[in-house]
Amino acid sequence: MVEAMVRLATTADIPAIRALLEASVRGLNRDLYSPAQLESSLRFVFGVDSQLIADRTYFVIEDEAGLVAAGGWSKRATLYGGDQWKGEDPLLDPARDAARIRAFFVHPRAARRGLGRQLFEVCRDAALADGFRALELGATLPGVVLYEALGFIEVERVEHELPDGVRFPLVKMRRAIP
Repeated sequence: MVEAMVRLATTADIPAIRALLEASVRGLNRDLYSPAQLESSLRFVFGVDSQLIADRTYFVIEDEAGLVAAGGWSKRATLYGGDQWKGEDPLLDPARDAARIRAFFVHPRAARRGLGRQLFEVCRDAALADGFRALELGATLPGVVLYEALGFIEVERVEHELPDGVRFPLVKMRRAIP
């Protein structure tokens, strides 16, 4: 694992986050999703969630060429999706709800270098410090392997019919924070 500098994302990072997530979705998901599913998911599901940045729970990692990874956690109800996907986003109660692991994207040129794990550890520790004792997420099909390695278990497979009729599968996962 390469230890890289993690920092909080800012609103100035939004264009770079958008470019990163598009490269990640198209580059790392193409073996398990069709081109139509990838493009539809970018249009309707995946995008920047500005609330994560405002809540100071979204992090980025950069190298000399720019952002190579981003991911966060949330104390809000939304499980996945960018601003274009979500509706109301009320706060969760750490005494009864699981914090959300949200919007993890790694640039294909930086894949499998431990950056996702590094972001996860920062998010897990922050959620624990905020009083949460469990984590939930909505994983893309290629992300399931990473999240299983991080101790998550599959709760449910879901398939969304997006506004253009394309069906997009995700996996809901959960784990305790020891």
